[in-house]
Amino acid sequence: MNLFCALVFFSPNIFGQSASDSKDSLLIRSLYDDVLLNGQAYENLRTLTKDIGHRLSGSESAGKAMQWGAEVMRSYGADNVSIMPVMVPHWTRGSVANATARWGDGQEKALHITALGGSVGTDPSSTLQAGVTVVKQLAELKDLPSDQTQGRIVLFNRPMDPVQINTGSAYGGAYDQRGNGASAAAAVGARGALVRSLTHALDTLPHTGAMRYQEEIDRIPAAAISTVDAAWLAKAIEQFPDLTVQLELDCQAFDDVEQGNVIGTWYGTELPNEIITLGGHLDSWDIGEGAHDDGAGVVHTLEVLRVLKAIGYQPRRTLRFVLFINEENGNRGGITYAEKAKEEMEESDWVHVAALESDAGGFVPRGFRIDASDEVTNLMRSWTDLFDPYNIHQFKRGGAGVDISPLKELTPRPTLVGLSPDGQRYFDFHHSAQDVFENVHKRELELGAATFAAAVMMLDQHLPSPTN
Repeated sequence: MNLFCALVFFSPNIFGQSASDSKDSLLIRSLYDDVLLNGQAYENLRTLTKDIGHRLSGSESAGKAMQWGAEVMRSYGADNVSIMPVMVPHWTRGSVANATARWGDGQEKALHITALGGSVGTDPSSTLQAGVTVVKQLAELKDLPSDQTQGRIVLFNRPMDPVQINTGSAYGGAYDQRGNGASAAAAVGARGALVRSLTHALDTLPHTGAMRYQEEIDRIPAAAISTVDAAWLAKAIEQFPDLTVQLELDCQAFDDVEQGNVIGTWYGTELPNEIITLGGHLDSWDIGEGAHDDGAGVVHTLEVLRVLKAIGYQPRRTLRFVLFINEENGNRGGITYAEKAKEEMEESDWVHVAALESDAGGFVPRGFRIDASDEVTNLMRSWTDLFDPYNIHQFKRGGAGVDISPLKELTPRPTLVGLSPDGQRYFDFHHSAQDVFENVHKRELELGAATFAAAVMMLDQHLPSPTN
């Protein structure tokens, strides 16, 4: 160790820093250095996306990804690696997703669509061709005359709010039409639903995503339509009132199958009964490669294990590295993990003190979303000077992640933290055929991995132990 490093480690106050802050600063620096010089996140992502591909829950490729994730954890030195069984939905998109607009004297235009996750297919024995009614809000349907809804196709054409700087908030503000639109349309007699893709981008790429049917309401086919085609269709209907759309989907649901969460454990040295969970979700939609959503979170999680081992770190608490299954269309992996966590806390002295998630893409990191007590929130905000050299400035309260959110129900309630990358381009790729390895920037992905690792290390070192 050179003289400067020795002074930083052992001097009680040098350059305005406490000895603890100086040690933390050097540890964080070592994490970033190792990830940027020796990181394996990018090559792991290449393997996950190119050799395995999409990982839709219930698919053979999702099973292959589980085995791959377990093998990587073992190779990185996890003390124990296991699969937590989870029953997941098995739905397939099929090979047919066609929509054709027809009007006037034989004029027609093919529309870019894809089935929404969980949709039923169209009846192969009859043609679904109908007039189109355009709405922006689900509530509008109840006020329309029956001839504008009965037997028709409803186009939900509300864009994501362009004035929302936080694109996640804009996404959330438009989500209801995708999640609930089909049942709302069916409730007023519609035969099908088209939903404007949830993206700010104006392109011809349909963006899929989960939808859900309400009990006791007929299930009708539902598809995402590209933003360009949604805008064109809404205008065309005004000009050509006789316009109809023919819709064809051959998606199908099968019985649930068993897959599971991949869990790697690294036991702590001082507080081994206190658990810090970190992870991302292994499953993805099937029209791309799931590179940003959430291949990035998967390789971030694996890279934390690798880099902490590489720098010789010894965790105080037990770290659990979790690759969750089924976030996209059910969150059964996250729910099952929380149920098992509750059971082990009731049956032993284990306690879950914190959970971190990376599920916002592989873009340049900006900070963290914190779902925690005032005490812990203020603690994390006190780290701003330590993270400032890495351009990490956001320590904001907010939702930390879908997979870890069920852990809120535990008592004592764990601290939840989400990695927060820059989100301005995230929904250009999200749930689309553009979510591929080539659209992930190596350095940005690595910076995210190092930032995720630094947050884990800091919480491990400084999080107060819980009290019942």
